[in-house]
Amino acid sequence: MNIIITITVTALVVLYAGLFKAKKALLPLTLIGLLTSLAFVATSWNTNQTYYGMMQMDNFALAFAGITILGTLFIFLLTQNYFAEHSENIAEYFTLILFALAGIVIMVSYKNMSMLFIGVEIMSVALYILAGIRKNNFASNEASLKYFLMGAFSTGFLLFGITLIYGATGSFDLEAINQYLVGNYKSISPLFYPGVILLMVGLCFKIGAAPFHFWTPDVYEGAPTLITAFMSTVVKTAGFAAFLRLFADTFAPLHDFWLPPLMVIVCLTLFIGNITALFQKNFKRMLAYSSISHAGYLLFSLIALTASSANNVLVYAAAYTFASIIAFGVLILVKQKTGNDSFDSFNGLGKRNPFAAFVLTVAMLSLAGIPLTAGFIGKYLMFLNVMHDYQFYLVAFAILNALVGFYYYFKVIVAMYFKEGTDIELETPVQYKVVLALSLIITVFLGVYPSVILNLI
Repeated sequence: MNIIITITVTALVVLYAGLFKAKKALLPLTLIGLLTSLAFVATSWNTNQTYYGMMQMDNFALAFAGITILGTLFIFLLTQNYFAEHSENIAEYFTLILFALAGIVIMVSYKNMSMLFIGVEIMSVALYILAGIRKNNFASNEASLKYFLMGAFSTGFLLFGITLIYGATGSFDLEAINQYLVGNYKSISPLFYPGVILLMVGLCFKIGAAPFHFWTPDVYEGAPTLITAFMSTVVKTAGFAAFLRLFADTFAPLHDFWLPPLMVIVCLTLFIGNITALFQKNFKRMLAYSSISHAGYLLFSLIALTASSANNVLVYAAAYTFASIIAFGVLILVKQKTGNDSFDSFNGLGKRNPFAAFVLTVAMLSLAGIPLTAGFIGKYLMFLNVMHDYQFYLVAFAILNALVGFYYYFKVIVAMYFKEGTDIELETPVQYKVVLALSLIITVFLGVYPSVILNLI
């Protein structure tokens, strides 16, 4: 609870600092609040505290909260030189991201269905505004409207599913629902089954899994790049933590029922995400479709429920988060100089800025799943997880899709080192160097020593 209170108070302090035109104080105040939250994550470890029967700060919640807070901290560091000097809504950016983070912490620690809904809505409402916060930008307005309409639609599925589950069990509490399934396995209410499917559909909308991914490419492309980075990393990680807590734990007794539709979703997500990313000429849009494909790999953790499923998701989420932060960080630098985010804008980056080109290369290798990077370990653990159920065909299908991924990730590397570009110099601000260097270290370190976080939960 201290984590949520700290983040919320930080958001309010930053908002009031913005009202008093203290722009230089916004980032330091935000970083202090996030570092304090990380300190509370560390001090709460192994305490397994439950708050009013609604939230449970166990190691699962703390581990995912830690990754999301650290990812958000890195994204805030990328704000250096991002906003124009005359911009009036910097405090609103900061405050809304912090409020979204508060909702995310609720999402990863809920113990009651009502808290899942509250967490999702706190996060989503802030993101609807952030996607369209550039009022004079048509693409940003379009992204906000699409995200709002699709988000409201998915919330309807989520709420209807929660309603049916409550109608069948008489409770919103996850433990009570699980006990109902265990105790009434042969006489489960017919309301329960459509409730499970509707919840799956609602959560698949939130994580951008196919065929519920329609909003993802347009929203990611139209939203400000910094917000896209937040949505693609921190928000997706929180969505999977919420998905895992509900299906891998509470609904585990009905695994045989919801496994077939999940298998269809996984195959569609992998195929659509990778094949569509293959034909993209815009780097930002490619990352959007790439994030869809990674949602498919993350869903592998639910195909075969094992004791290590949660740890596998944690490793993959960490690998994906920090590699994507590198990708979006370099994209922001390139777009500020060239004015566009096509693959051609990366031509000759290896000569113009060797450091940025190198860290982006490692990020692309990690996202592709090349050995000695965190991305390889993440994919390996997911494939290993599925092999427990002898799903050989699914693993073979996933490997073929991963090979497709090699092509579009390597397009960026080829552009940076083997194509001639402009002579425009690309400088890397200090805060960007810190974020890129730390993300690079984490990506390589987790690729070599994954055991550091592999057994945390």
